[in-house]
Amino acid sequence: MFRRAFWFTAGAAAGVWATTKVNRQLKKLTPESLAAQAADKAVEAGHRLKDFALDVKAGMTQREDELNDALGLTQDPDAPHNVTALPGPRRMRAIGHDKNNHRPKFSYDRNEDH
Repeated sequence: MFRRAFWFTAGAAAGVWATTKVNRQLKKLTPESLAAQAADKAVEAGHRLKDFALDVKAGMTQREDELNDALGLTQDPDAPHNVTALPGPRRMRAIGHDKNNHRPKFSYDRNEDH
């Protein structure tokens, strides 16, 4: 008698547990729940992408500083922040004040094709 009562109670407990588990899974598969899960994943991916972009930007800035140091480029105090300038005479050669450099080598007459 006690043996039957034990197995009946064990079966009833297993049935309640299985029913609860199935109902939880069914609630996870409703359209509202799936939409909420997708939105959460999208927000999480956006945060990871933002963190990646910030890491890339920090790495770019660090590498730019290393290259500026290696090339001997210095910060111009009159220039805006993060704009580097060539030092002294090299700067004038790099700018090249020759006004003839900006003329086009070839002229194009728009009426030639007609």
